[in-house]
Amino acid sequence: MEGEDPVEVTDITWEKTVEKSRMPVLVMFYSPTCPHCRTMDPYMREFAREYAGAVIFVKVDITRSQWTAERFGVMSTPTFKFFCNGRPVSDMVGAVFPALIKRMVDEGITHGQDCLDRSSGIDYDVSGYA
Repeated sequence: MEGEDPVEVTDITWEKTVEKSRMPVLVMFYSPTCPHCRTMDPYMREFAREYAGAVIFVKVDITRSQWTAERFGVMSTPTFKFFCNGRPVSDMVGAVFPALIKRMVDEGITHGQDCLDRSSGIDYDVSGYA
């Protein structure tokens, strides 16, 4: 999965790909009609190859995966969120310079172990039903 183009994630594949990932994940929430999203797409592909084995890059179409977009408060596109241990730890919204996305990834990798140590995992075995 890693080392290729960014993975297209949906509401159905979100948990497995992002929340249960052992690696950090950079998510770009986008919409097909967003011109800034189309501008960022080549950079996402480039970064996915550059950071192969260290970070997983994914894309979420907010028009098809509205539940996930709403859950993470995505109000406009593109929205970039960096996930560590299945939890969002940093984000950027709008037409940002690709260098800022790269810096967000670099900082996530640099502080990744600290991030993992300070993050609480999501317990999927917890249920409100006895």
